[in-house]
Amino acid sequence: MDLSLEGRRALVAGASRGLGAAIATALAAEGTKVVAVARNLERLNELAASAAAGSITAHACDLTDAAAIENLTDVLGQIDILVLNTGGPPPGPVAETPDALWKSQFESMFMSAVRLTRLALPGMRARGYGRIISVVSSGVIQPIPNLGISNAVRLAVVGWAKTLASEVAAHGVTVNCIAPGRISTNRIAELDRARSAREGISLEEVERQSRAAIPAGRNGEPAEFAAIAVFLASPRASYMTGGVIRVDGGMVRSL
Repeated sequence: MDLSLEGRRALVAGASRGLGAAIATALAAEGTKVVAVARNLERLNELAASAAAGSITAHACDLTDAAAIENLTDVLGQIDILVLNTGGPPPGPVAETPDALWKSQFESMFMSAVRLTRLALPGMRARGYGRIISVVSSGVIQPIPNLGISNAVRLAVVGWAKTLASEVAAHGVTVNCIAPGRISTNRIAELDRARSAREGISLEEVERQSRAAIPAGRNGEPAEFAAIAVFLASPRASYMTGGVIRVDGGMVRSL
């Protein structure tokens, strides 16, 4: 299928590794000009070097800093596709999370999305084409034990995205969320190690139990997740908005 993304422009947040890097790579492979944003410039440069020449541009930026986001105004005004993706917060019991951690993670995970979108929307509306895609978590549907911050703040992102979708649909702008299950990334490896230490069981047993809870019997690959994001970014998905699309191998059991 021709996704008609040749010549489109995208900004992918959190693109230095994991799902963000996979999405940036997949968009670039479809002919999209990608601005890859994260704090780690070295990893961004490695990503850009691995893609076709000129298809990915590295841009170091701390997205928890409102002033730094304002410096992206000119870039954001030119993009057609905005991928909102942030690193996950530390695990821990929700009842014991201190105020300072709630505030810092809300800035990182929620307010960065709001600020980036606010700067990108005028150009999208003017051109009559825009795709806003938020990477959330399966925890917005089925809360994940010991990931209280993620469950709460990512659900706030879903509520914001659903509301925004109805406000901008008439301008040719779609807004969707993608909820990954267990995709093989550094983040999943980190969470598995934390659970192993917390529960006193081997890492191998943690991984075995996790696979057993997935009907597909395995973790997903970043490229499989990225393929869904690329489709949502394309004109082929023009009638899809306000949704939460699961990419989880059937792990979430609710309807």
